[in-house]
Amino acid sequence: MRLAIVGCGLVGLKRARTLGREHQLVAAVDTNLERARSLAEQFSGVHVTTDWREAVCRSDVDALIVATTNQCLAPVSQAAIEAGKHVLVEKPGARNSAELKPLITASKTHEVCVQVGFNHRYHPGFQKAREIVDSGALGPLMFVRGRYGHGGRLGYEREWRAIPEVSGGGELLDQGVHLIDLASWFLGSFAHVDGYSHTYFWNMPVEDNGFLLLRTDQNQIAQLHASCTEWKNLFSFEIYGHQGKLHVEGLGGSYGLERVSYYKMLPRMGPPETMIWEFPGEDLSWKLELDAFQRFIARRETPQPGLREAVSALEIVEAIYRKSGT
Repeated sequence: MRLAIVGCGLVGLKRARTLGREHQLVAAVDTNLERARSLAEQFSGVHVTTDWREAVCRSDVDALIVATTNQCLAPVSQAAIEAGKHVLVEKPGARNSAELKPLITASKTHEVCVQVGFNHRYHPGFQKAREIVDSGALGPLMFVRGRYGHGGRLGYEREWRAIPEVSGGGELLDQGVHLIDLASWFLGSFAHVDGYSHTYFWNMPVEDNGFLLLRTDQNQIAQLHASCTEWKNLFSFEIYGHQGKLHVEGLGGSYGLERVSYYKMLPRMGPPETMIWEFPGEDLSWKLELDAFQRFIARRETPQPGLREAVSALEIVEAIYRKSGT
């Protein structure tokens, strides 16, 4: 593919590093020109600009990777769709579901693929967990329990994520949507939503903690907690079935070694058989996600996860905000 990256910060840089030789970076866009130049220098012949409309209008661009701050995700993606470009837009896709919903109709009208960057599905631990669940080894699923958090950093309350007009919300929109997406990937859609969001520590007008209790029509439960007062970075996701349990933990780096533990219940019950897979090394989820995006385009398939999954996650976040009075 011939690609343009809009937003050359940390995530845009991670996306750029996945391009390899299979793809060509045509344009790098950022409001900070030096940041765009810094990313472009890793390639050759890349057009650098501060105006994302230039990238959208280029005839030599097949697809855009949109990795801006949240208030720009939907407008840039909408314009790209209307220009006939495929789009890989970073999660959560927009500040709210109302901004994102029009993109569903637009993508159908212009016959383009729009994938939302829930890259956690492509972590090797979750690919392994999906394989085990799909094999039927766990039996019918009962519930999942997920925790995801970090401890912030000096000045965190002054960053863009703490500005409601820019971010649309706090920790639930940042890390919480990953937990929601993963829970719905395994359990399906949630008909009943409960929870609470609150700001406990950081002096900012968005929440630093979100607690969710989600339930399907089959009474399967997702108990989720997203936090930026975790102090020690943590990722933990447990999947419980009638015949066993899976525990995916760590994401590499500061979140610790990525590992999947499979606890297989025995006919006599008691202590389960335990199998553990570990996944050291670099995070390949970004590359695997881009590969999947290319396959969806080639097969003219609706991406998974796509706009509908992102809208569902945002609607859950919005329901929690309403219940919490935020």
